Amino acid sequence: MRPSVYTYIAVMAVVTYLIRLLPLTLIRREIKNKFIRSFLYYVPFVTLSVMVFPAILTASSGKCASAAGFVTALILAYCRKSLITVALCASAVVFLVELLPLA
Repeated sequence: MRPSVYTYIAVMAVVTYLIRLLPLTLIRREIKNKFIRSFLYYVPFVTLSVMVFPAILTASSGKCASAAGFVTALILAYCRKSLITVALCASAVVFLVELLPLA
């Protein structure tokens, strides 16, 4: 007998709820360990990077355009430019590289 789709949805809901509930119930005191605090501080940035990086490499038609946009974004981010500036400049570079005729 095959389990229904509703069984899968229920299991996923329970697992997702437990992942969110357990830290709230198990950790009641303030976290004072500097390593753990710094680790938890960077988790959102790492998660966003892991989700965005594959899209950067596959969003354009060519690998060269993707690489050029990625390098542009890295340089501008390192120079502490705003997020909108980084995104617009990287997109413009990808667009311009894709306009170039292939050799």
